[in-house]
Amino acid sequence: MPHFYPKHLPDFPYIGKLSYALEFTTQNRALLLTDDAAIDLVVQQFLRAATETGFAIVTYCLMPDHAHLVVDGEHDDSECLPFIKLAKQYSGYYYKQSFGQRLWQRYGYERFIRDDLERALTIRYLLANPVKAGLVGDPREYHGLGSQKYTVAELMLMSEYSEAHL
Repeated sequence: MPHFYPKHLPDFPYIGKLSYALEFTTQNRALLLTDDAAIDLVVQQFLRAATETGFAIVTYCLMPDHAHLVVDGEHDDSECLPFIKLAKQYSGYYYKQSFGQRLWQRYGYERFIRDDLERALTIRYLLANPVKAGLVGDPREYHGLGSQKYTVAELMLMSEYSEAHL
């Protein structure tokens, strides 16, 4: 039976100083990102991939069965597709070495962030994710939430996050 896999946009360049919202799902939606060691390992490899491909991780949110990222290309030649490939490849490889099982499903989702409002709303969504899931009462308490550039408190201000948005 054929399976639908999201395709990259054929006419979109995915190159330059652009922002993206990304989502990667764990293999079979297994709850693989529940302990701090697994989260730290994955974040470390995401940061490695970002450095190597000219991206900055504005925010990440690692939920037990998936990961969200907002990333910015920092250079005119920053390419999102190689970042995605390396982020999943590095984190998946080291996760399997440490925990003995496959981490990611084959495909993920990416969305180009068009403006500051969309960016703020996307960050707000990521901040609310662990709260809505009942994992914490406040985003600042969640170990799997962070940024390469900002504190969670700064992200909350940038996105005007409040409990009213839950």
